[in-house]
Amino acid sequence: MRLILAADHAGFKLKEAIKALLQSEKYEVLDVGAHEFIDGDDYPVYMTAAAMKVAEDLTGETKAILFGGSGQGEAIVANRFPGVRAVVWYGGNTDIIRLSREHNDANVLSIGARCVNEDDAKRAVLQWLSTSFTNEERHARRNNLIDNIE
Repeated sequence: MRLILAADHAGFKLKEAIKALLQSEKYEVLDVGAHEFIDGDDYPVYMTAAAMKVAEDLTGETKAILFGGSGQGEAIVANRFPGVRAVVWYGGNTDIIRLSREHNDANVLSIGARCVNEDDAKRAVLQWLSTSFTNEERHARRNNLIDNIE
């Protein structure tokens, strides 16, 4: 599995912490930016770079984790690309993390960095990465419909 990380100024610190965790867990990580804290930078630039990497991988082995203030705008950008299924998590119940993988085969996780603490984010990321798609027919059918909307 190849993991793409992206963050703007609001998510930069959390991205760096998650990157260190993932590297210690021996994941292949590509950080597409921001590579330094730049107050007021524009998140669409980084999220586009990450989403394009996910969309380009026809094997489905590439996933991305995005970090922004709320995670909402970041997911909106990512979901503009064919084959990308981005979900938002901003803390609290992690059932959404599990269900996003089991039912939706989400390949992008967008985290609201202003809404979560580092420890909870680490647990959520590891849960998301260790949860597989169920391949149940109804979920596969729905994902296929999503991926083929014209």
